[in-house]
Amino acid sequence: MIIIIIGLIVLLVIGVVVVNALQQHKAKQEKERRAKSAKYKAIIDESAELTLNLSHLPANPVLINILNKRSLNAAKAMLQLSPTVKAMKQQVQEHEAAFKESNKADNSPVADESFVLPDNEQQLVSILQTIKKLRAMLKSEHSKGTIEAPMFSQQDLRLDAMQLKIGVESIISRGQKAYSKDMLGSARQYFEKALQTLTAHPHQSEYTTTKRTEIEDKLEEITTALKVTNAQDAAKKAKDEEDDLDMLFQPKKKW
Repeated sequence: MIIIIIGLIVLLVIGVVVVNALQQHKAKQEKERRAKSAKYKAIIDESAELTLNLSHLPANPVLINILNKRSLNAAKAMLQLSPTVKAMKQQVQEHEAAFKESNKADNSPVADESFVLPDNEQQLVSILQTIKKLRAMLKSEHSKGTIEAPMFSQQDLRLDAMQLKIGVESIISRGQKAYSKDMLGSARQYFEKALQTLTAHPHQSEYTTTKRTEIEDKLEEITTALKVTNAQDAAKKAKDEEDDLDMLFQPKKKW
């Protein structure tokens, strides 16, 4: 009898341990499922935000199509994690429709990069942040195998050129403002920085060549203006010293 009781107790303990282990495993799986769902939802949200921010850049149907495909893949992954949720099925259908629509315009001509930069500093920062996020997104999708190498290179180089142009034009704009206020030293520093940025860039283009020539001409103009200013300052200083000497050695008046 005692052996039976002990056996039952052992079985009970084992049962409790097994049930507890199963519950922990189930909780772990649920936690992982939620974490994956949150990750895919973040991808969908980020893609939507990037699509919205693309309105501040030259139209690019290819990027929009890539973002829509990215959202669709994330939505399908969420549906696999929660196959019984009707909202997930509807979301997949919506993303499929958006992807099919953008896929039709994928071969449309890409807009020219000669867009007008905003004067607002915050808008410039926002555009640069969007470009950096787009480049990171492209790199991530390329590593997943969802973007072929030629398309990745083409789009990344295009974004890189835009990023360079925004940065250089922003520096030049500051230099022009300093020059207009006769702050020649500051102006020269800005233009030298812009020139250095262009020269160091790994992908040289017609833009970098043309802009380097423009900046070099401007630096020559600033150098000439500085020489004139320095000569005027030196002449004024010499004149002031001469006047001081005249005052020192002129005959004293008798009162």
